[in-house]
Amino acid sequence: MKRKAAKKLLAELSDTFGDLQAGKVETAKFEEKELYLFDESIEFVKDENGFYPFLGGSYLDNLPKVVVDMGAIRFVCNGADVMAPGITDMGAFGVGDIVVIRDVTHGKALAIGVAKKSSVDIEMSKKGKVIKNLHYVGDKLWGAVS
Repeated sequence: MKRKAAKKLLAELSDTFGDLQAGKVETAKFEEKELYLFDESIEFVKDENGFYPFLGGSYLDNLPKVVVDMGAIRFVCNGADVMAPGITDMGAFGVGDIVVIRDVTHGKALAIGVAKKSSVDIEMSKKGKVIKNLHYVGDKLWGAVS
């Protein structure tokens, strides 16, 4: 990727995901997804859902977290959306925000999702699908690069 285009991309992504730095930005294709490599590490994915961090990347701590209970882990790791009753803890976020879904025991990142409801609405209603699962441990992308 040309330096000017890389600089513009980093600036755009920094608005959403915090301060991003990279000496070298490259792109690669995986099925219908565009992968963005910063200094030879996959950091972001772009598909029909827009940009979101790769689970093995280094920018997950910049995202609001959603912690799920032990009963939800198996479903999330198989691609299911997150249901409100399975959430034990969460940071503050709005509708459409990208979040990282973590397990309750070890805090490990299980998935990246997009919020269908704000954290305030989830806390108030405590029912229904609230996070759309975009990328999870065990999906084709994860399996191809792990």
